[in-house]
Amino acid sequence: MLEVRRLRKTFAGFVAVDDVSLRVSAQAIAAVIGPNGAGKTTFFNLITGHLKADSGTVLLEGRDITGAPPHRICRMGIGRSFQRTNIFARLSVFENIQAALLAHQGHGRNFWSRSEDFYRDEANALLASVGLEEKARTEAGTLSYGNQKQLELGIALASEPRVLLLDEPTAGMSARETHETMHLLERIAGERKLTLLFTEHDMEVVFGIAQRIAVFYQGRLLAEGTPHEVRADREVRRIYLGAAA
Repeated sequence: MLEVRRLRKTFAGFVAVDDVSLRVSAQAIAAVIGPNGAGKTTFFNLITGHLKADSGTVLLEGRDITGAPPHRICRMGIGRSFQRTNIFARLSVFENIQAALLAHQGHGRNFWSRSEDFYRDEANALLASVGLEEKARTEAGTLSYGNQKQLELGIALASEPRVLLLDEPTAGMSARETHETMHLLERIAGERKLTLLFTEHDMEVVFGIAQRIAVFYQGRLLAEGTPHEVRADREVRRIYLGAAA
């Protein structure tokens, strides 16, 4: 579904992503892990067009999307969430989803006209799928952090992605919110037949949900494989997981 070939990105001589190649199969749940500064977010930004690679290729279902702008990549089928929540804080939860649906359908310029009934059923269905139907009229900025991340997931799903990239989806959450969020992601990925690629620091989350894991270190791909293979890798244990992993 998604393939990256020898991707490289530097910033003023600093190598952030160094010759990384990775393949993610259709409908797989895959994780990218590594210490802070390992290049994970930069890697995601290169895939989604938020940064331009120095070299390398990004393929979506065999189609070269390298260097395409983010809005085009989104329309091609790659959705994205960010480390910091990216929502309209002053709009209601329903209006946030509605705005995303309008933008995806090419009606973004008309959003501020009378649009109360635009995509009402679709918006309500998305809110139900992410567990926010009871908070539809709530101002988004007043939601708990966990609920805001759920809303951001709903916004990403409004673009009908086939591949969904999530950057630390449980960062800042309580243990209960983390468990609920990962259960939600597993359910939605299965229901919508999504390919899911996420970064995460919580190893319990990673090894509990991921089918494949890629380990980044200093911009390079240190290891890649099943959770069992990654956990058993000596370099991964020494550098990242620790001897007790």
